[in-house]
Order: sequence, then structure tokens, then C-alpha cells
Amino acid sequence: MASVKWGIIGPGRIAWNFAKGLSESDHGELFAIASRSPERGAAFAAEFGVAADKVYSDYQAICADPEVDAIHIATPHPFHAEQALLAIRAGKHVSVEKPAGLNAAEVAALTEAAAQEGVFFMEAYMYLHHPQIARAVEILKSGELGAVQHVRALFGFAAGFDHKSRLYDPAMAGGGILDVGGYAVSAALLFAGINEGRLIDPISFKGNGIIGQSGVDEVAYGLVKFGNGVTAEVASAVARNMPQVIEVTCEKGTISLTNPWIPGRQEGPADTQIVITGEAARTEDVKAPKMLFAYEAEAASLAILNGQKGCSYPAMTPEASLGNAHALDIWRRELGYKVVGETPATIRRLSGVLPKGLTPMKTIMVEGVQNPVSQLILGCDNRDTVAEGAVVWDAWLEAGGNTFDTGFVYGGGLHEAILGEWITARGVADQINVIVKGAHTPYCVPDAIGAQLDISLSRLQSNRAAIYIMHRDNPEVPVGEFVEAIARERDKGRIGIWGGSNWTIERFDEAVAYASANGLEPPRILNNNLSLAVMEKPVWAGCVTSNTPKTLEWLRRTGTMHMSWSSQARGFFLDAALRGRLPEDTAPDTCYGSADNDERRKRAGELAVKYGVSRHNIAAAWVLGQSFPSFALIGPRSAGEIVSTLPAFEVTLTPQELAWLNLED
Repeated sequence: MASVKWGIIGPGRIAWNFAKGLSESDHGELFAIASRSPERGAAFAAEFGVAADKVYSDYQAICADPEVDAIHIATPHPFHAEQALLAIRAGKHVSVEKPAGLNAAEVAALTEAAAQEGVFFMEAYMYLHHPQIARAVEILKSGELGAVQHVRALFGFAAGFDHKSRLYDPAMAGGGILDVGGYAVSAALLFAGINEGRLIDPISFKGNGIIGQSGVDEVAYGLVKFGNGVTAEVASAVARNMPQVIEVTCEKGTISLTNPWIPGRQEGPADTQIVITGEAARTEDVKAPKMLFAYEAEAASLAILNGQKGCSYPAMTPEASLGNAHALDIWRRELGYKVVGETPATIRRLSGVLPKGLTPMKTIMVEGVQNPVSQLILGCDNRDTVAEGAVVWDAWLEAGGNTFDTGFVYGGGLHEAILGEWITARGVADQINVIVKGAHTPYCVPDAIGAQLDISLSRLQSNRAAIYIMHRDNPEVPVGEFVEAIARERDKGRIGIWGGSNWTIERFDEAVAYASANGLEPPRILNNNLSLAVMEKPVWAGCVTSNTPKTLEWLRRTGTMHMSWSSQARGFFLDAALRGRLPEDTAPDTCYGSADNDERRKRAGELAVKYGVSRHNIAAAWVLGQSFPSFALIGPRSAGEIVSTLPAFEVTLTPQELAWLNLED
């Protein structure tokens, strides 16, 4: 019988449970152990019959063992992501104890890395594999109780306070939400998504609780709402005993699991009960002949042998892990608990986020800017914590990107401040370029430029904007007043080169003429939308597209530098399933939908086949391949989205192809 050879990193109590489960599984076996304590590793190996030469004191060594098929990560919370990445990049299938990462950004890095390497990934929520969960799902899907209306999931216990315990130690990501709150949230996502057949994401999550003397969440409660109308209440604690229960209220009754989380955790077997109330109230006994972790170990091993890249519903899929992590992030934020890595003093750096052999990033030397400017520019309007930002921004530097775009209005100032924290923590201020944007409507007036620049530079912890762009134009103000306002800041040494975003070319020419006539620095950058798909409906009020015959001719004739926002048309060239993630009023098909753009997308698909890349990459290559200096702003929300964009540099489109793609032939 085929068997998966498992290695375990971190032979502690949870690892013992998983190893015991493997001993009862039919398709998995414990083959190797890695521990930084030789004594602990040897004792663990002896108990489970692991050969002495398969006991490692180095985590890299176990990952490099060619006989090991899969790795189970069972170390404390803060080490899960880095060790899982180590195993994934070594080509090993991975099961990692919950939480897989300390935040959703880390979990995204894991799921994307696993997909890139083509290996299995599972966040080890063992309770989801127990037979009682399958039976509860079966009952609810049968329709006998009607539609699900509400889920109540509680998991809390009272551990006496000990500042040395991982449960109360902020440095070890202590607290109830990350320790057991993920169980309660995952149950809510699971049963709310019965009809969809997947764990679904909430649309609202409100939390409350108690942050204790050591700074971790000791008790936490949450109220959750889903898009399908289902509501939920969840709770977790390390300092308060709670009923261990899942209750699902439906139209015609309620189903209750009175021992949902750890039935038969160590000893096994453990029979459980499902209580159904309604017209035909009853109690069902669910037989479970094996210990709890045996079901998880067997499910993972079978999935690996079957070539699956994750477990199937109702177990935790890679996509569900990401959704669960997002919900936990919100819950912690509601309580005000910043976990390790979410403050400037504790920013983490994960290795292995990017795969090897990436397409090199191209850069262009720009007069007046000290550093070369990467032709792809990273938009920084979508990271709400420095921990989220660090995962993407560290990857950006590793990929060869060195230019970042931000704005005074982004996140109400939050996003500039977070970027500034990361820049200072990493000490990279002299190695990167930051585009600073200000004077957005309704504050698009000359006096706002200096006032907002004061604030932006303070947030960014900098004293100069090497590249400054006015975020909007105000035609009611004589253009010379804006040029003069910029000149005053340049005289103070606070602005390098500058330009305008969402300006018409007529207004741009007027500003150039005024500057030339008065011996001032003219605008050199046009920062409009330029994408292969023509913007038919402005994404936001006041937006201007540069993909018109008139503007393209002007750019080619004048050689003006163009930095395009929404350079990939908000995902218009992605497959339809991926395009539907934005709000309808700003979705790609709303803003870029037209017969001509459909034809552009079709032609991009033809060249994608020719060049062996995606349509998305062809669209980016069109922007980058213009005859004038052309830069593309992109807004990846994960390192994997950076990876998926870089193949655009593998494509050099001919002038004929550039014209043909844009229907200029």
C-alpha cells in the first residue's frame, strides 16, 4: 500500500498528537524528526520508531532529505510561516499547525508558494476531519432543518496567568484569538457556507474583549455577518472557561455539537453526539474508532497520494485558510491587539516568499532622480498594517523593484505612515524611490501643496520627495500658480522632479510653457491611466485616460515620461472568475467593458500563446513597450501577484504588434 513519508519539525505536544495519528493512518508514516534539542528529538524518535539517522537537529537538513515526502510544522506560532516556506521551497508537501501565519499576508505567502511549487498545503485544523463534522454537514445539506440562519461557536479555557507561558507572551503571539479563536471562526465560515460548499468570507466582523496585563487578548467575542444573510457569534479565551460548542440555528430547528474541537485528542476512540432539535428531535451518536489526529493525517496523506494540492471541503482548503486568517486579523484589530510583527520594532522578514529564477526587473535612469527607477512601480494604497506591507514590500525589493507610489489621501494617511515605518525599519531610504502625491480634489489648490507635503514627508519619515505628482488638476486655478507652488518647494529642497496625475495634455503643455517662460522646473511626468484597454467609464471622478490617438501621438512626439495608474485595467485581461472581485461600480468590466476592448483582450490572448505568457502579461508589456519612457504602476496585494506580473519583461512587442493590439492597424 502506498504511503507518504512524513517528517515533523518541532516534536512537542501537538507533534505527538500528529505522530500518534500517523501511527493509526493507513497511508502515512512518521519517517523523520527535526528538533533543535537533540535529546528531545531522540526521545521522540525512540517512542515512534524513527531511525536514528532520520533525527535532525537542523530544519534545512530534514527538508533536504530526498526520502521525506511531506513535513508537518508543529513549532510555536511565530515560526510556522518561515518553516513552512522552507519546506515548500524544498519541494515538500506541507501540513502546518494553526495559525499557519500570524496574519493573512503570511498565509497568502504560504498558499502562493505552495501553488508555485506544485505541492500540497494544509493548515491543520484537525477537528474538521472528524466524522462528526461530515455528518453535521450532511444533515444540514439534506434540508430537513431548512436554511442555516445563525452559527454559535465557542472555544475558551482558563489557563492561570504565567507571563512565561506562550499563551500570555506577546513575543510568542499569545492570546486566545490565534490559539483557539481560529477554530470558532472556521466553524462559522464552514456552516455559513453550507449551500456554497465552501468556507465563505464574512462581510462584517465586530469584536470586543479583554486585553490582559501582558498585552495579549485573554477573552474575545465576535459578531459576524455573511453576504447570504447568515449571522454568527464566536468567542475564544485563554483566561475564561467557556462551553465548548458549535450550535447551528436553522429555519426548522438547531443542530448542536457538544464536543466539537478535540474529541479523542490523545487516547481515542471517542464517540460524539449531535443533538438535533426540531419537529423530529433526536440525538445521533457518531462513531469514531480512531484518535482525532488519525483522520487528519489520513486525509492529508490520501490527498497527497491523489495529487491534490489541498484538502477538500469541509476540511480547511488553502483558500479557506486565507479567508480565516483575514477574519482573525479583523478580530484582533477590533480588540486593538497588534501581534508580533505588526509594530515597527518587531517587523518580521520571511525568506522564501519568492521562487527562484524570476524574470529580472527592468529599470530606467531618469534625469534628476538619484536611483534608477524600476519600470514597474508598486502602488502602496492597500496595506493596512506594517506586517502586511513588509511581506509584499520585502518581496518587491527582492524582485528588483525599487520604486513605490503613495498618496496623501490613501487610507486617510495610514498607508503613507505604514510605508514610512517599513522604510525606516529596513534602512532603505537611500536605495528606493517614493512617488509622493498630493493636492487631490477638493484640496487641489496651490496652498495645499506645501501643507500636505509637510504631512506626507512626516508620515514617510523623510525630508524630500524625489518624485512629486499632483494627484489632480483644478482648471479653475491658473496653471502658473501651481508651477510657482512647486517651485517654492523645490527651492526648499523638498521636491525633485514633478508631474501631474489626471491632467489633460493641453493643461500639461500650458504648465511647461509657463515654467519655461519663467525659468522654473516644468512638469516632466504625466500620471494618467494608460492601459491596453481604454477606460470607457472613469474609475473615479476626474480620471483621465491616455489611451487616445491624440494623447499617444503627443507622448510619442514630445517624449514625455508617462507613469500609468491601473496599467493592467483593474484585471480586465484576467480570466472572468478573477475579474469579479472588485465592487461592481469600479469592476474592470464596468470601467473597461466595450466591444473594442473585448477585441483587444482577444488579440492579447493570441499573442499570449505566441510568447508563452498570460494575456495579463501581454497587456503590461504593451504599456512598458511604448516608444516614450513608460512606467506601469501595479497594485499587488501579495507577493504572488508580483510574480505573476514579472513575465511581462520576457516579452518585447514589435511596433507592429503594439499597434495591432491597440486596434491602430
